[in-house]
Amino acid sequence: MKDMKIIHAVAPDDFKTYDTEKIRSRFLLTDLKQENKATFTYSHYERMVVGLAYPVTETVELSNYSNLRAEYFLERREMGIINVGGEGEVVADGTSYSLRKLDALYLGKGVKEVSFKSNSANDPAVFYLLSTPAHKSYPTTLLKTEEAFSATLGSLETANERRIIRYIHKDGIQSSQLVMGLTILATGSVWNTMPAHTHDRRAEAYFYFDVEEDQRVLHLMGSPQETRHIFMANHDAVLSPSWSIHSGCGTKNYSFIWGMGGENLDYADMDQVLTQELR
Repeated sequence: MKDMKIIHAVAPDDFKTYDTEKIRSRFLLTDLKQENKATFTYSHYERMVVGLAYPVTETVELSNYSNLRAEYFLERREMGIINVGGEGEVVADGTSYSLRKLDALYLGKGVKEVSFKSNSANDPAVFYLLSTPAHKSYPTTLLKTEEAFSATLGSLETANERRIIRYIHKDGIQSSQLVMGLTILATGSVWNTMPAHTHDRRAEAYFYFDVEEDQRVLHLMGSPQETRHIFMANHDAVLSPSWSIHSGCGTKNYSFIWGMGGENLDYADMDQVLTQELR
């Protein structure tokens, strides 16, 4: 049985003393994409597990891990899956689900056998996976991106015109505690989640995609008066504790998946921070 990489929780007072490499080692997940494998990191923030399944020429199975102390991965967990690559297929307990780019699939507690494959090795699927503990079993649900809740916010004037798509939330796909969706920045816009916020009742993970190879996203984190940054590349993920903002600015427009676990399913449960208060 395999082991996952583990990332432990960090207190805000300790975070103030971190240099660049320590920040990256404690929050950045930059080694998830491995050909014909599913790779996971176990986080002590809400016990979130962050992963990526990248089936190119082979079918990838969802394995069990010793960290979970479970008979199978989803014995006591739920999982959200969003495809950010070419068209692919997820098979869950014998039922096949076809996912195009930006389609989402929810797997509830108790799903035993899961596999991932791509329709074409020349344009492989890239399945982003986020899992949280679950107290109740909800049905496996596929949601096509065109059927999900979508809203356009921001403006080019403030360089943050963006489309937000919500998949797993209290008015969408039902879950125990997982909330999940994505944001697509318009051409000419580079700022995400600004004005910034925290949410004391939930931890979050961001997964950046459609970042061009020679471009980067400057991800901002830390308590509002003690901010730090991480430069992030395509298909990098970053963990965000409940006390930290999670915002960023790119050298070009990009997209990212946001996912949360915690006390509620209310997308709007945020503690807003005025831009002029940031330090």
